Amino acid sequence: MSNSADSPRTGTTGSAPDPAPDSAPEPSPAASRAVPDPASGDRRGGFRPVRVLTVGVFALAGLLFFTSFTTAKGTNIRTDASLLKLSDLIQERSQKNGELDETNGALRDDVESLAEADDGSTRAQDDKLAGLEKNAGTQKVKGRAITVTLNDAPPDATAKLPGYPEPQPDYLVIHQQDLQAVVNALWQGGAQGIKVMDQRLISTSAVRCVGNTLILQGRVYSPPYKIQAVGDPEKLQQALAEAPSIQNYMVYVNVYGLGWKVTEDGTVTLPGYSGTVDLHYAKPVE
Repeated sequence: MSNSADSPRTGTTGSAPDPAPDSAPEPSPAASRAVPDPASGDRRGGFRPVRVLTVGVFALAGLLFFTSFTTAKGTNIRTDASLLKLSDLIQERSQKNGELDETNGALRDDVESLAEADDGSTRAQDDKLAGLEKNAGTQKVKGRAITVTLNDAPPDATAKLPGYPEPQPDYLVIHQQDLQAVVNALWQGGAQGIKVMDQRLISTSAVRCVGNTLILQGRVYSPPYKIQAVGDPEKLQQALAEAPSIQNYMVYVNVYGLGWKVTEDGTVTLPGYSGTVDLHYAKPVE
């Protein structure tokens, strides 16, 4: 018996054949759980949070661009122009109202001229109508006048007299009650006509303040405020001095520096009221 079966493989015809070259060895358990090496370029086996974060950033950027486009609507939203639109609109409407008042006054003069030409009324009726127009404030009034000027105090004002607290912002601006106090005192002193800024007051005029601006008959004004009255200058100034509300105002003038100035203007002519005289009022809902 030959001993070739017990000897190592020597490549003889009696030895066992080698394994086929294309047969792969079974992977070991450790090899099957191996983590891919990032340096090898094989990323198929790992979760990449950076990829999700990148997608989120692009989505957020797209949302911001869309929101900016929708908000801008073709305008530049990186300037303060949008903040000025409201104030510009108010000034524009105020100027427009002034122009309409002048146009209305001119048309009223034309109507009155045509009516006087041939209205079929008597002389007594015309005189009565003229007196009513004068009292209504729609006609010019001429006479000696004074002007009262009110103005805000400096923003950095402090108490000028001892025993008074430091001013609050409310103490340093002109209020509606201050303007009304002057107007009422002038009427009390026998004023024949009063003009606030460039508008004549009538019985339905309302002096109103919104913030630090005056709104009078549809127009907006800023301080200083000028109030002119035709009448006896001495009586007008005496009425101002005796009014309790103005005496209180003068405390703020002396302590915090609110503006107050009274001047005699000589003979002036106040314009007639040229705005609408129609009354507008609320009606119940049917």
